[in-house]
Amino acid sequence: MAVVLSLRWAGITPEQYDAMLDTVRWEERVPDGLVLHVAWFEADGLHVHDVWNAEEDFRRFFAERLAPAVQEVGLAGRPDVTFSPAHRRFVPPGTGGGA
Repeated sequence: MAVVLSLRWAGITPEQYDAMLDTVRWEERVPDGLVLHVAWFEADGLHVHDVWNAEEDFRRFFAERLAPAVQEVGLAGRPDVTFSPAHRRFVPPGTGGGA
């Protein structure tokens, strides 16, 4: 079942997020099961919404690729993460990725 991941990570800066992206390279080596990733910053830090085909897909990506990158980059603290079942998803034709 598809899930929506909501993440908030206090204190993370855009520079730290970009360093993690450079380490994990998830835009070049897309994780199995990832459908959509959106990230933004507010005064309290990093916010992310993802859609995954299954929660286990994210958990595998986290264990195998993301957690080692977090340590390598030296990110402090832990994110607040919740998963919710996706009721429906729609991606308009012609929608592409990128910044």
